[in-house]
Order: sequence, then C-alpha cells, then structure tokens
Amino acid sequence: MPKRHLGTGRGHAAPPVVFVDSSAWIALFSARDRHHDEVDRVFRVAVADSVRLVTTSLVLSEVHRFQLFHSGIAAAARALDAIDASRLVRVAFPDAEHHAGARRWLAKFPDQPISYVDAVSFAFMEAERLRAALTLDQDFTIAGFDLWQRAQ
Repeated sequence: MPKRHLGTGRGHAAPPVVFVDSSAWIALFSARDRHHDEVDRVFRVAVADSVRLVTTSLVLSEVHRFQLFHSGIAAAARALDAIDASRLVRVAFPDAEHHAGARRWLAKFPDQPISYVDAVSFAFMEAERLRAALTLDQDFTIAGFDLWQRAQ
C-alpha cells in the first residue's frame, strides 16, 4: 500500500523530483478553491526547499482550459506564464511511448474512471521513476504513487 504523504521535515529527504498534476496547479491559481491555502503552502515549501517539479503539456492543457472557462483569458495566460517562468518547473512533452504506457494503465484499471491525461501522467512518472505527485486526485494513489506534501 503506498504511503499517503512523503515529507521533507526532520529525518525525511525531499523526493528528487515531484510530479505536479492539474488539480494542484488549479488550486494554486484559484484563490477561491477550497484547497488553495494548503496547496499554496506546499508550493511555497517546495520553492524554499528547491524541490524540482515536473509536469506535462497535457496537464497544462487541463489547467489552461479550466482557467480559461472559470477565470478568463488573462487568468489562463497568467497561469501558463507563471509555470513557464519558474526555474524549478520542467514541462515535459509526452510521446508515443507515454501514449502506449497510458493505454496499459487504463487497461490495468478498467473499473476506475481514470482520465487519459492521468494515465499519461502515470506512464510518464513510471518512465522517469518518479514516486511522488503533488495532486488532489486520488487516482494517483489508486495507481500506487505517493502524494507529496511537506511534513508540518
């Protein structure tokens, strides 16, 4: 069973790289989101601890679409600008291998409503040997990944 949280507090090392899912980005950029304060705190800790973050262009597509239709064109552009400007964030671009991996992940959980974007994220994390994700999405724990947040 995967751990619920990985910490960077006393006695715990930060994961070398943490995957960031759209739910975390959306909460970060949406001050009205009920998870905004929690996610903002975790991102601030990640920055302070120089935790390297990675996300995919498909995740950014979800973030942009959400911001576009909930907060407007300018907010959607600001979200992408903020991610692109961060020295700690790497945006990866999935390829055919990630697509094939996503199909395997979807077949592995035929009874779960896992999105294609999440399945590509799982395939990417698997290929990069990443264990931890900054997400509010329980699909990542269903797939066996750890949810990352700093121990308080």
